[in-house]
Amino acid sequence: MRNIAGRARGKAALLLTGLTLLALFITLTSTFADTSINSRSMYPSETVKPQNLQAGSDNAPDRYSLLPLLKRPPEQNVFRVCDGVDTGRSFLQADRNVKHTAPEGKSVLSREHPVGKSYWLPALEIVGFEAALNGASRLAFPHKTTDAGKKTYSSNPSTFWDHLTEGPWRADNDNFKVNQLGHPYQGAIYQNIARSTGLGFWESMGYTFMGSFLWEMAGETSNPSLNDQVASGIAGNFLGEPLFRMASLLLEGHEQPGFWRELGAAVISPPTGFNRLVFGEHFDAVFPSHNPATFWRLDLGANINTHHSGPDTGDLQHNGALAAFSMDYGLPGKPGYHYTRAFDYFHFEARAATNYTESLGILGTRGLLFGTDYDVGDTCRGIWGLYGTYDYTWANPVRVSTTGVALGTTSQWWLSQRVALQGTALAGLGYGAGGDISGSSERNYHYAGTAQGLLDLRLIIGDLAMLDFRGNQYYISDVVATAPKGSETVTRVDLGFAVRVYDRQAVALQYQFFHRDTHYRGIENQNQEMGVLSLVYTFLSDKGFGTVEWRDSSAR
Repeated sequence: MRNIAGRARGKAALLLTGLTLLALFITLTSTFADTSINSRSMYPSETVKPQNLQAGSDNAPDRYSLLPLLKRPPEQNVFRVCDGVDTGRSFLQADRNVKHTAPEGKSVLSREHPVGKSYWLPALEIVGFEAALNGASRLAFPHKTTDAGKKTYSSNPSTFWDHLTEGPWRADNDNFKVNQLGHPYQGAIYQNIARSTGLGFWESMGYTFMGSFLWEMAGETSNPSLNDQVASGIAGNFLGEPLFRMASLLLEGHEQPGFWRELGAAVISPPTGFNRLVFGEHFDAVFPSHNPATFWRLDLGANINTHHSGPDTGDLQHNGALAAFSMDYGLPGKPGYHYTRAFDYFHFEARAATNYTESLGILGTRGLLFGTDYDVGDTCRGIWGLYGTYDYTWANPVRVSTTGVALGTTSQWWLSQRVALQGTALAGLGYGAGGDISGSSERNYHYAGTAQGLLDLRLIIGDLAMLDFRGNQYYISDVVATAPKGSETVTRVDLGFAVRVYDRQAVALQYQFFHRDTHYRGIENQNQEMGVLSLVYTFLSDKGFGTVEWRDSSAR
């Protein structure tokens, strides 16, 4: 019965994931139905004085009178903001002093000159969200207790003081999915609350970190958790920023986004949808993408486990349904696009399958925190610098999740007139968890400092086909490690070949290989591996598989 219930929950989770991916696909498709990637309109960066927004005016919504912390007189509604940090330049800087008059009854809005930017509101919303989360958890898990026998969510003011003054900080024993998937998403909510109220990436990072700290102090009666602080307070930023930017991309380029765009943005970033709905034009300003080169793909299909070896793999389901979504934002080479803000380049991926151990088996992001672009002759354009990374993988027998920073580069080479090679290479350090360990500890996985590397390549043959290769390796060390002491190495290799069959649609054959090698004291070493073969139907954002064109016509 337990297995049946577990499978039912897994199928329900897969259905929810599939519906989310479908909503994302519909809204993204509507973007490209109206305009292509290379010609998407964007909000100009001219200084704009929004009109008729003063509380009490005939055209202002009545609810503004309820927000004294957010009200500003019209003369203060002139901004030039770049991600919350003045970079010393604005996009289309020569035009920054040009004033535009909005059509009667409307205002021209963009995040370059937000009508609303609040430091108080995100703090209040984060506290309110945590209070609601604590209350919901009390109702959903009334009998859950800590190691000391206290009810986990029965916190009170003395809980905050005890945790603040006495601690002690430790690694908790919650299950792998809660700690490495649930907490990063919780942090992403904090981050998106701050971003959707007009704050920049680095300002929002402070709110995310302090929101996580507040939860560790007052959200639960268990001792504050170091791993949760990293997962929510740091990984939450690296997951939240791509979600916020994808939601903003759906809304950008249209004065009045339609219902499906608003719904899609709310699904991707709930705080963005909430603040746009509740506070109206005060936070209607859309974050300006500056028209990046983007490429996304949605895969729907089936897979089969081709082989597996090692212990704890006998309960695998061999066949399953598959849904996957990935997006590259800010691919190098786009003329006029500059990397002045954190995550002006990022990669996002989510992969769900019914025959993974958990339905949502893979979730990951990587984004450029600090860096610049470069070129090599006329055929190569790239970026390099420091990236922030978050990875979550649970595909039996592999469990690994890390939060880290890495040095690396992303580039595109034109190998011939129609053949291009895109790639990313990263090497970095972080903190994370992995393994499936049977030992004396209540936690059946291992926390420690990590080292990791990535090589991701895509060979694009015109508008006909693309060949993908990706290799990840994670070393989970015994540095700042939890019991049992030891280390393990996890390797993931992806191969894919896609052929375009019609317009922006393709069929693809994919193969994933996972390998795990463990060395723990007092525990027999394990060597496990699994291979998964998938056949999928792929929906693409453009016929060129994401190639970026900067060459003049004579070189093509």
